[in-house]
Amino acid sequence: MPHGNIILVHFKDKELIRQKKRWSQVMYLYYLLGWKLMKKYYTRWQKGEDEAELRAEIEKEKHNTYILALDGDTDFQPAAVMLLIDRLKMYPGVGAACGRIHPTGSGPAVWFQKFEYAVSHWLQKTAEHVIGCVLCSPGCFSLFRAAALMDDNVMKKYSTKSTEASQYIQYDQGEDRWLCTLLLKQGWRVEYNAAADAYTNAPEDFGELYNQRRRWGPSTMANVVDLLGSTSTISKRNRSMSKPFMLYQLFAIASSILAPATICLMIAGSFTFLFQMDASIALVLAVIPPIIYLVLCFKLKSETQIKIAGLLSIMYAFLMLVVTLSIIGSMVKENTILTPSSIFVIAISSIYIITAIMHPQEIQLIFHGLIYILAIPSAYLLLSIYSMVNMNNVSWGTRETKPAAGAVTPEPSTPQTRTQKAKSACQRFFSWAKCCKNSNQRSGDGHYAVSQLVLSPESAQAEQPELQPQNTIVESISFAEEQQRQAEPVFDIPTQCWVTQLKDVSNDMQLQEDSLDKEEEEFWIDLQKKYLEPLQDDKERQQKIGNDLRELRNKVTFAYFMLNALWLVATFTLQLSAAVSITIPILDFNLKPTGKNIQIDPIGFMFITGFATLVGIQFLTMFYHRIYTLIHYVAFLDTEPKEEKNEPKEAYLSGKKVEPVSNGDSIIESNCLDDSESDEFDDSDWEDSIYM
Repeated sequence: MPHGNIILVHFKDKELIRQKKRWSQVMYLYYLLGWKLMKKYYTRWQKGEDEAELRAEIEKEKHNTYILALDGDTDFQPAAVMLLIDRLKMYPGVGAACGRIHPTGSGPAVWFQKFEYAVSHWLQKTAEHVIGCVLCSPGCFSLFRAAALMDDNVMKKYSTKSTEASQYIQYDQGEDRWLCTLLLKQGWRVEYNAAADAYTNAPEDFGELYNQRRRWGPSTMANVVDLLGSTSTISKRNRSMSKPFMLYQLFAIASSILAPATICLMIAGSFTFLFQMDASIALVLAVIPPIIYLVLCFKLKSETQIKIAGLLSIMYAFLMLVVTLSIIGSMVKENTILTPSSIFVIAISSIYIITAIMHPQEIQLIFHGLIYILAIPSAYLLLSIYSMVNMNNVSWGTRETKPAAGAVTPEPSTPQTRTQKAKSACQRFFSWAKCCKNSNQRSGDGHYAVSQLVLSPESAQAEQPELQPQNTIVESISFAEEQQRQAEPVFDIPTQCWVTQLKDVSNDMQLQEDSLDKEEEEFWIDLQKKYLEPLQDDKERQQKIGNDLRELRNKVTFAYFMLNALWLVATFTLQLSAAVSITIPILDFNLKPTGKNIQIDPIGFMFITGFATLVGIQFLTMFYHRIYTLIHYVAFLDTEPKEEKNEPKEAYLSGKKVEPVSNGDSIIESNCLDDSESDEFDDSDWEDSIYM
């Protein structure tokens, strides 16, 4: 690659390496930091070099080594990465930094997410950055400092196997958020850079969106509760996580938990306003659909739950449209905007509009706010019910791949004809002969395929029919043309199969085979045994975990909806009682009393006041962050090179291996994120630095 960069591609065998995204990250992180970074110092220490000098060099390189975490579909520009690097280089206490994530795609689900992501970054992440720390640096585009990842209780804790039901929720359902929780507990700061733009695919299907949020919701709650439970310790260790900031997070999570009851009260108020019905009847009508949906979620499959949620979302969208227009109509009819509901709507709308104006490149996203308003009951009521009831489902739910080994594969929809079967058999024969020929040539030259990265020698004899590509034969193409254009032949030798396939498709690049040295091969074997061996398929253990997850789901769901029920009953009771209500006169546009009053219960007034304070803090911090981002961006532009350097042409020749030059600042780009260091540099401690 240009500039001496090397791309390493690992073919992960799910029968040899643990499944789930977190274990893939553990595999890469231990390789990048435990092997690539630490191995050379271990070798120098074995040769007798000065230990103090080695320690200083290690600390410097760990501090100036960064890992870029990406999703496979993330699109970004080099300047975005450089802005994140700039944050970590300027501030030694920053362990991770994330950029502005833009969801891409089409359809109503993506339009909703565009505005949701915008509000989340414009207000929530900026507030966390300014008054505290960002709690989650998303894995789709974030930069991590090696020293932070290798700190005590970070990677060592991150590679912990889930054994309890709550750990399955916190560890595996939102691994990027949990990694940030570990960094924050160790005293590292996590920041947000609004100028580092990245684009990633968002769920376009309603069901896929619900399944994604089904993972995110409980994971977010588990990590925030974990941080709140350690407030005293974290506030002492992490200077950015002050107690006032933790109080801010407490109110934010409380508002999120009480969102379903708040939505029900809003719907009941809209029924009273539209149909002039009694408040008690309106509340009953508002609560009946969510209760029915809650009961059905315990009885029906998740696919059916999502379909019902889709139908209810459409009904609620029409209701929200009518309510919004009715509020506007009431302001015109009563010739006043100085009612609590009117003030709240106007204030929130003004904040969003001003915030969008402060982001001129994204101002068009304000139009997606209309979809967001219509989807509020679906996002904060139905989705909350769905995610809580399905908390025991720890599957990924989105971007599902083919089943793992041992799973039943569906039969092809169209069976092959006799001609197709004959041609397919001939193709397999010629492919086998070609592979055997290449294998003999390689064995004669003393070269071997680099299969040890993820395939152990035992896997060479293992049969994996579900991983073999399927040949599709078209009748109108001649046999010779089919043999020439076959994309992925089927082989009987797995360790040689993928090498031949890779060479067949690499027309514009000459590939060279190489083999691992003995030490690196031993590293992979030890790493696999210690962290990555697949978990045993123990039916009793799986049944126990399933029962524990259901028990945890029942407890959390009961507490969650009991809090909402108590909030609903308390607020509604105070609304009916005029003795404990707050009377506010209605004023016209000239600020003169109209003779009418509005009764507001104290709890509702406190909640509205608290929510307004929360949004106000986010709004003010947004202004500060925008100015700060502008200063950083202008300063960054002055440091950009004016002209490109001419690289020697030999570095770009196909097949030429260029060794990278090691310096103080190194960047490793990977899908993931290593580990703790020890105090004494004896032989076992070096092994701990590399393997643990």
